[in-house]
Amino acid sequence: MPIYKRITVDEDTTALIWKIEESLESLEEGIELTEYCRKRYSSMKSQVHKKGFMSIRHLLKEFGYSDFDLDYDTQGKPHLSDGNKISITHSFEFTAVIVSTKKVGIDVEKQRCKIKLIAPKFTPIEEYEALGDTEDLIRKLTIVWGAKESLYKLYGKKGLLFLHDIFVNDFEISSQKTTAKVTSNNETTFYNLNFIEFENFTCVYAIAND
Repeated sequence: MPIYKRITVDEDTTALIWKIEESLESLEEGIELTEYCRKRYSSMKSQVHKKGFMSIRHLLKEFGYSDFDLDYDTQGKPHLSDGNKISITHSFEFTAVIVSTKKVGIDVEKQRCKIKLIAPKFTPIEEYEALGDTEDLIRKLTIVWGAKESLYKLYGKKGLLFLHDIFVNDFEISSQKTTAKVTSNNETTFYNLNFIEFENFTCVYAIAND
């Protein structure tokens, strides 16, 4: 299908979301891959992962890029050949790409009950006890998890601890935004975060402050 959602953050930052409804054969049409990505693609066993991989290449085309404009560093972080910043995400039938002149990170997550079980590993769960065992608790925890995932991608260095190094300021779900800070190597950096919800999924994107 065409683009599911286009988010124009500012004149320098755009995010695109794709809902995967096509066959794998359809997604493969018109897509050329680098040798590195051909090997990655051929090693994938899951149709879901293959569809996600190919739909991301279609999103790249929407930005005017091809797979040959994309490179990965030793940490697996993607980089664009023209110097713009990029972040990529895939969750079930949704993929998303964000491109900006600033450092960015994006994450899409499905809203699921099991997030309550893993919450103590990535956030002080007592901060959200007032929500009780409700759907809003699942939604909020999913936003926090997506925020920390997007910041981890933006930061681009291994070793960050979700529970101890990334702090997301509290927020109202209706606001669709919050702020966060990352502390690493005795340095603290601050970020703006926005989020949207659709079809029981949550998309969070982080942008570095100038």
